[in-house]
Amino acid sequence: MPESPQPAVLSDQLLAAARAIRAVLGGQSLSEALGATPAALRPAAQALSFHAMRRLGHARAVRERLVPRRPPERLAEALILLGLSLLEAGMRQAEGTGQPPGTPIYHEHTLVHQLVEAAAADRRTRPAKGLINAVLRRYARERATLLAALASQPEAAWNHPAWWIDTVRDAWPDDWRTILEAADRPPPMALRANIRRITRDALRARLDEAGLAARAVGEDGLVLDTPRPVTGIPGYAEGWWSVQDPSAQRAARLLPLQDGQRVLDACAAPGGKTAHLLERHALRLTALDSDEGRLARVGDTLRRLGLDSPEVVLRCADAARPDDWWDGQPYDAILADVPCTASGVVRRHPDIRWLRRADDLARTAALQARIADALWPLLAPGGHLLYATCSIFPQEGEQQVRAFLGRHPEAQRLPAPGHILPGGPDDGDGFFYALLRKPA
Repeated sequence: MPESPQPAVLSDQLLAAARAIRAVLGGQSLSEALGATPAALRPAAQALSFHAMRRLGHARAVRERLVPRRPPERLAEALILLGLSLLEAGMRQAEGTGQPPGTPIYHEHTLVHQLVEAAAADRRTRPAKGLINAVLRRYARERATLLAALASQPEAAWNHPAWWIDTVRDAWPDDWRTILEAADRPPPMALRANIRRITRDALRARLDEAGLAARAVGEDGLVLDTPRPVTGIPGYAEGWWSVQDPSAQRAARLLPLQDGQRVLDACAAPGGKTAHLLERHALRLTALDSDEGRLARVGDTLRRLGLDSPEVVLRCADAARPDDWWDGQPYDAILADVPCTASGVVRRHPDIRWLRRADDLARTAALQARIADALWPLLAPGGHLLYATCSIFPQEGEQQVRAFLGRHPEAQRLPAPGHILPGGPDDGDGFFYALLRKPA
């Protein structure tokens, strides 16, 4: 009879999280790194690494002060940064300041011991055990002095790169502190009822029967009081709902549609907005994306929700190059959810701030302009184009649309939310929406 698998010890979880952090330090996304983590360790590694990303500015500043020369092995550096972020959380909680839900807290001596054990389990980091132990214990002794010394360093204080802080402060002089603070809080879990299969009220009742409290948001949404794994929520396999942020749920309501219309969802992956459009209307819809793997996720989502049909076509192509894929028939409506820095969803993807560079903003803005200009001729007279980004940077939102209107003065701008800042009444992500109409 095979033996039951042994539960993972803390040192294993810390090592898995540190490997994911090392990947981010090397330029890889945290999602990709966690995808390569063994399944048994993945939930703990995600919680730990997400916490470290939200406190990385502080941890890195402390590491640089205590160890001016970066450890030669990057995994050792990742273990130090992880340990510093967790020690800070534990000490702040002990001081009575409180912590966001889900913050991992461990006793100081246990944490340091387990981090040293994690280093010992990896051949290349084993020589750094003494360094890791010394740095973490010194931080525990000298935290008050270090905090005072680092108070004037923006990255340490706000846990974002300096260029990001400056960009947010310039764009939102009255709200920049709130925006940066919101990015370090875990987001709520929001569901969107698939109204083709269940009403929102009926879904809420099913959740209540399962002991899951939720509040209504928007027209079709519910926000859970406590996030849960999707497979632990009633109705996942039955396609009753999708996970979708309240701000993202606005897209399908903003685009004026009627049954039978021909619609393009450009940059469609992973498919949340595609599905919402199809839940609300019977459409002849093309879902376009340049990433074949991500486009496959759109198909999986539509099948789970019962929305796949011959009227829905998935096409792998570049939205900025319609000559490669467009059949010459105009669209009644286009959703252009264009690529961006994702500055509005940092609380869901806390590694983004550390992976982006200041010049990325200009590159994404240029790509957005190319896509918008390429899609506009595909729109039928009297049709609507909804420009959307999950960004709070004006260069990717308001400034982008004003420049588009300068190039296309015939376009009519209709009422839409514009920039949505993180949090707010719905506690949604940061987004931008602009609705444009082509004259008949």
